[in-house]
Amino acid sequence: MRSVNSRGRHRFAYDGLNRIIHERARLSVLTSLVTHPRGLSFVDLKRLCALTDGNLSRHLQVLEQAELVTIVKDSGQGRTQTFCRITAAGRKRYVDYLAVLEQVVLDAAIGLKESARLRLRGVTET
Repeated sequence: MRSVNSRGRHRFAYDGLNRIIHERARLSVLTSLVTHPRGLSFVDLKRLCALTDGNLSRHLQVLEQAELVTIVKDSGQGRTQTFCRITAAGRKRYVDYLAVLEQVVLDAAIGLKESARLRLRGVTET
């Protein structure tokens, strides 16, 4: 998802790197939820992402407002349990985000390969 085209202006703008998803903790949360299609409890999500209660709560609030996740609170068994699941729209936006991230990695690899080639050429010509 680049502006203009792959060889033109704005080649490296990467507009698809969504700020909501790109934040490390939220990326961890979404990746955890994508790999657990039935969802995860708050406790499991907190453990998997190495977040505090407060941090996870805040990031889940942002993701829920963006309609990337759903949060269900169940007060069965005398204690409230929070359960989180990625939405269909959240899954699509996550996959779209990954496609752009793959392009970033590909562009960087191509650039590094070209730089190495030029360095080697310069070294062997002297």
